[in-house]
Amino acid sequence: MPTLLVVQHQADCPAALFGPWLREGGVELDVRRVDDPAVVLPTLEGYAGVLVLGGSPGATDDEVAPWLPAVRALVREAAERGLPTLGICLGHQLAAVALGGAVDRNVNGQTVGVTPVGWTDAAASDPLFAAVVAARPEPVAVHWNNDVVTALPAGAVVLARTPGGEVQAARLAPTVWGVQLHPEADRPVVAAWAASDAEVHAARGLDQAALLDAVEEAHAALAATWRVLAQGFAGLARSAALPGDGRGASLSEAS
Repeated sequence: MPTLLVVQHQADCPAALFGPWLREGGVELDVRRVDDPAVVLPTLEGYAGVLVLGGSPGATDDEVAPWLPAVRALVREAAERGLPTLGICLGHQLAAVALGGAVDRNVNGQTVGVTPVGWTDAAASDPLFAAVVAARPEPVAVHWNNDVVTALPAGAVVLARTPGGEVQAARLAPTVWGVQLHPEADRPVVAAWAASDAEVHAARGLDQAALLDAVEEAHAALAATWRVLAQGFAGLARSAALPGDGRGASLSEAS
């Protein structure tokens, strides 16, 4: 069975819901906890794709998270090989920076909770997102982020924007995608993030209980939407792993 390399930055940012959905899509996961100094990222030989998860560091906080340069290099290698690659939140930001873009604090402040997804016209014909758009033309997603991509790599295509106009999803290279949203998150995952932000949110007067209840209430809609993304990504990985296909050449041509 084809294998995805999964880069996990910290314990409270796991693949969560995405893990079972990817396995349903016909791929295995090799999860590497890069915050462990003993873990060394492998080369991508033999992998069918890459999933880079979220985390609390900034995309260029190399002194805080010394493994980030290796992750950015991994994204560049994946792009050069034509391997399907998906970055979630921090993973999205790392991919954007790795390929020539920029990330900064969101001038509109932290985005948290269940947020509408604003598809662009390009999403309907995207090799990965077209099926998601067809299944859910007006979806919602979980957000929990301070930083956003402020400049895209050359040739990147915006696939969705938040109500505030921030990049919410993008094709960063022919076989590399990033989502600022959290398609993998459910209430237990978000509750851990809420706990770490409890003091900040209390000072802002933000009702965390209401945020968590909204995530729970939206669970069915969230799962129905983002399972399609996970299984579509697994399908691209299976195609990339087929013998003699040039490691994703057909995907590059499609985009």
